[in-house]
Amino acid sequence: MSLNPHPEPSAPPDSLPRVPTGNPQLDAILGGGFPAHSINILMGEPGSGKTILAERLIFANAHDSTRPILYLTTLSEPLEKVVRYLQRFDFYDEEKLTSGAIIYESIAPELNAKGIAALVPRIKEVIQTLSPSIIVIDSFKAIHDLSTSIPEMRRMLYEVAGLLTAYETTAFLVGEYNEEQISTFPEFAVADSMVELARKKHGIRDERYLRVLKLRGSHYLEGLHAFRITSSGLEVFPRLTSPNIPHSYTIKETRLPTGVVGLDRMLQGGVWAGSSTLLEGRTGAGKTTLALQFILEGLKRGEPSLYVNFQENPTQLARTIRGLGWEMEDALGKGLNLIYVSPVELQIDSILLQLFQTLEEKNIKRVVVDAVGDLIGAASDLPRLFSYLYALGQHFTVKRVASVLTMETTSLGASPMEGQISAMSDTILSLQVERRENHFRRTLQVVKARGTNHDLNLHELRITSQGVEVD
Repeated sequence: MSLNPHPEPSAPPDSLPRVPTGNPQLDAILGGGFPAHSINILMGEPGSGKTILAERLIFANAHDSTRPILYLTTLSEPLEKVVRYLQRFDFYDEEKLTSGAIIYESIAPELNAKGIAALVPRIKEVIQTLSPSIIVIDSFKAIHDLSTSIPEMRRMLYEVAGLLTAYETTAFLVGEYNEEQISTFPEFAVADSMVELARKKHGIRDERYLRVLKLRGSHYLEGLHAFRITSSGLEVFPRLTSPNIPHSYTIKETRLPTGVVGLDRMLQGGVWAGSSTLLEGRTGAGKTTLALQFILEGLKRGEPSLYVNFQENPTQLARTIRGLGWEMEDALGKGLNLIYVSPVELQIDSILLQLFQTLEEKNIKRVVVDAVGDLIGAASDLPRLFSYLYALGQHFTVKRVASVLTMETTSLGASPMEGQISAMSDTILSLQVERRENHFRRTLQVVKARGTNHDLNLHELRITSQGVEVD
């Protein structure tokens, strides 16, 4: 199975030889990896993950000592400190250092003594003696800061670029650059590719993104791609894009029963396969119970289903499912798949990757996301979230997966994005709790149902020991 659930960029694949990064998702963003024999800049503020990306890449490409990989440190961190922190990662392989497949060296003493004039002789020496396949210089920004003029820096870069090209060496220049420096620093003019890593604070946690600013002669997936740093390096979540839908295709006109007989009558037999349904209503209106009933009905019919949940942990969910007449073990055996993430740690991009992997592996036919409000609360960029949800719905349509999204409404007014989510839903079910004198009752109304002559009337909804019932 491909680890990248997102569609490739629309440009046709090229035949350039590639240097893989060691991360399948990042390779997919780059169209297969960094072009071989190129000069690449990895840029971002301190602590953004540049060094980890570079080190994961060299360990993925170090095979023997015939053409080793050279990692040159400059004036940013002592060599001993770089190697000490490197040993904490799972991809670290002591044998690749002892065998000479990877060589760590420092050029700090020469830079201190001679300034940037020390770099060209050192590069020339290591190329002629080692013929490295890859050279990483970390930090190259420290070398830039030693230069006395832009012309001096340009002359040095011209010589370095000539040496690297002549010996077919791929170079990675790691530095604490920002976007404003791209137009003025000469190293960006010689770079064949530029990848920026950024970090921004959202609530009590940091969110990290990377984007490809340039990839000469190659296609790549544009935009911001979330990532997080783990013991295995960078875990990257490619930006979700809409699927390539053929100009014409046959829609299989299939109704999926919801598991609620009265609701199915209101919808002429159920919801369409591949359609999206929004369950909206106040707390206690019955949204989760109805959503679970929809999932359990799919299991009865042999349809693998996925329940994505941000509120009830698996133990709580098992109790709710038991209340509907199922044991969790039986439901899992019949094809129920669960994704639970606490709303405190919710990262939208990682959820989407896990969701698509499950869809692809398990041939999912029904999906519930409970609840959209948690996604909205976790989003630092609401337009980006809307784009994700729209693309998500398009993927469901193409794969003929029926989806149900729950959304809580309050008396304080519409929640952010409620209008956009309603507009892209094929069916909208409004669940409410009404008060009549000293009595309360739950109600359900089909507000919208595309392609269906649906019942518009308000109906009473009851939650019984058998689940939801609609008059």
